[in-house]
Amino acid sequence: MTLSMSRAFLLAVTLVLTLAAAFAAHAAGQPLVVYTARKYQLVDQLFQEYGRERGIEVKFVTDDGAPLIARLAAEGRNSPADLLITVDAGDLWRATEAGLLQPVKSPMLEAAIPAHLRDPQGHWFGLAVRARTIAYSTARVKPAELSTYAALGDPRWKGRLCLRSGKHAYNQSLVAMMIGDIGEEAAERVVRSWIANLAAEPFSSDTLMLKAVAAGQCDVAITNSYYLGRLQAEDPAFPVQIFWADQGGRGTHVNVSGGGVTKHAKNRAEAIRFLEWLASPEIQQRFAAVNYEFPANAGVPPLPTVAAWGSFEPNLVNVGTIGRTQPAAVKLMDRAGWR
Repeated sequence: MTLSMSRAFLLAVTLVLTLAAAFAAHAAGQPLVVYTARKYQLVDQLFQEYGRERGIEVKFVTDDGAPLIARLAAEGRNSPADLLITVDAGDLWRATEAGLLQPVKSPMLEAAIPAHLRDPQGHWFGLAVRARTIAYSTARVKPAELSTYAALGDPRWKGRLCLRSGKHAYNQSLVAMMIGDIGEEAAERVVRSWIANLAAEPFSSDTLMLKAVAAGQCDVAITNSYYLGRLQAEDPAFPVQIFWADQGGRGTHVNVSGGGVTKHAKNRAEAIRFLEWLASPEIQQRFAAVNYEFPANAGVPPLPTVAAWGSFEPNLVNVGTIGRTQPAAVKLMDRAGWR
């Protein structure tokens, strides 16, 4: 190699290294953009903390899951979003089916998040677990009277059961899981028996429903456990308690707040790193605790308030199956008159 060729080669290598360094510096300073259905007050502090640690800006847009998914689809490859975080596994499944999330291979995430709380191909990972189970009046109901979701349709609960609106995703996900477990025909019989036992028209929120139980309007209800956690934080003597349903059978229905990397993420590496950070033991309890949920990382204990409800066996069917059967669940609930 001649001297001039050597100089040219060194110049080319220097140019490549300079460009690579410039690109890395640009990527390091690029903001991370998150579309999140987890509300502002539940994510703002952690998102800002991560941004400070990494020296980047974390931008986020909050909305319900369905509008965020529609927005991602409309934006296509021009979407600024790097991550989608939702509060229902059905939404994560729909985003995956629509081709809006990309698979991620992360040994850390796979080790931290149990298989039934993540997509088998890595399109999304659960980050916090919420159980939808039975709540009961401690003044008028003994735990020994309770057992399964289906048993709430027994005659003893006639005029004593409260439900949230059937239009809400949390109830649709519960019924979707029931369809997967016992079949559509049996699930419809259960839902019709619940409707026959209602003490009042379905409520617009779990909070109002639990307050109705406390006030004596009804004696039992089906709720996400964290709503009770919020009410107990305001009033430790709140006269309602949690009962874990179906412990002798398939286990209590669980759902997730979870996230996945968007198909056209501009900052893919940072998005994966952020998911791993959220799944880490030191962050998991805080991510779940702010909403009285259970950490998705199986090695992390929940808040003492949450742990006080007792341990339970969850339904171990992959929560992603919720999305597949949700359309059938919505039709079933409409037929049964669950408005």
